[in-house]
Amino acid sequence: MLHLWITLLIVLNGFWLVLTLFALPGNWLIVITTSVFAWWQWEHNVFSIYTLITIAVLAFLGEVVEFFAGAGGAKKAGAGWLGAIAAIFGAIIGAIAGTFVLPLIGTIIGACVGAGLAATVMELSMGKTPDASIRSGFGASLGHLIGSTVKFAIGVAIWLIVAIAAFRR
Repeated sequence: MLHLWITLLIVLNGFWLVLTLFALPGNWLIVITTSVFAWWQWEHNVFSIYTLITIAVLAFLGEVVEFFAGAGGAKKAGAGWLGAIAAIFGAIIGAIAGTFVLPLIGTIIGACVGAGLAATVMELSMGKTPDASIRSGFGASLGHLIGSTVKFAIGVAIWLIVAIAAFRR
């Protein structure tokens, strides 16, 4: 019966992983679900505390990368610190707006567009040329998209760690 429960956990965690593609907290749902399962089946020692800590740290790392990637992309494309900071806030506002305009996929599109627009507007307001400002905005958008991709890749790693640890028995 334990193997059935483990299989269901892995399938559910796969669903949570897909949610990460839509800028939803799928990695954290994997961590929470796996931790609850570990507590529920503690006598079977399915997951060690080290496994649970590892997946939590990876989920946190994924959030940090995603959060700062837009700013990093803007900086790499020539934006100043204010443009980079604007990209962070633009991504947050864009993600919220995008979710209402186009549920699910609009979240990530909105975040990328928001990061780019915010960086572009900030750079323009700081006196940069339109070309340089647009380049900074594009860098912010691309950076955020790369950050989201890295977060998903980290989610795949989390899912694999849980699946391998669960069936190592």
